[in-house]
Amino acid sequence: MSKIFIIGLPRTGTTSISVALLEMGFLVAHTAFTKKAFEVAEVISDAPCFSDYRHLDELFPNSKFIYLSRKLDEWVPSITMLLGKMAPHLEPKTGRFNPVLKRSFQHVFSSTLPLSNNQLVDCYTRHERAVKTYFSNRDDLLAIDISEQGSLQKLQRFLSVEVEGLNVPGLNVHGLDVEAVQVEAVQVEGSESELIVGIDRKDKIERKPLEHLAFPKLNVGRNVASWHEYKHPNKVNSNLAGVEHRKYFDYEFLGYE
Repeated sequence: MSKIFIIGLPRTGTTSISVALLEMGFLVAHTAFTKKAFEVAEVISDAPCFSDYRHLDELFPNSKFIYLSRKLDEWVPSITMLLGKMAPHLEPKTGRFNPVLKRSFQHVFSSTLPLSNNQLVDCYTRHERAVKTYFSNRDDLLAIDISEQGSLQKLQRFLSVEVEGLNVPGLNVHGLDVEAVQVEAVQVEGSESELIVGIDRKDKIERKPLEHLAFPKLNVGRNVASWHEYKHPNKVNSNLAGVEHRKYFDYEFLGYE
């Protein structure tokens, strides 16, 4: 049973890509802590994927992996804010977060918080290096920065998602505030038809080349709750119970080599 795993670190755009994939028709879990959640979801992002990708690669053969990068001068203050909010709940003995989530964060970051800027940069670069080493010479990993123009199209090509006719209110267009986006084919004089983005801006339709289609901007600034606030029938509960109740996989976590 193959899956799509988002293995970028928190605050690299895991919520934005999860919402985009929801709108493309996938069943998505943003974090997953039970076997049943992994079984039901087609896409799983965030914890524990960013720490457990090697195990998941073995459990779900022929899966695809998406690594998200972000400029360090933007990521460091963002992750500092998030870890500051999460720190009391990540405590090994007293923290209220799911044990799988705590173990995932403690592996990549530390059980002792806060971390300095330099320590956070080390966490980021160690994770990036481990991912690239593990997936070297493989074609089942896509690495993107979702803030870059054209990154959404790279994702669609990687997943072989049909974009013509896509009508996605949650998506965005680089440099514009828009109310709705419609991907359509138009005939260009002297050439074959090409896909463009139709933008609904207060009853005025503007058209831009397809590469202007962008990921939704979510969890901006100090906001960390966009996933919980986003309503969609394809969302999968992280703690979904099955025959084994809320049991997680029983593999022995390896960590970095």
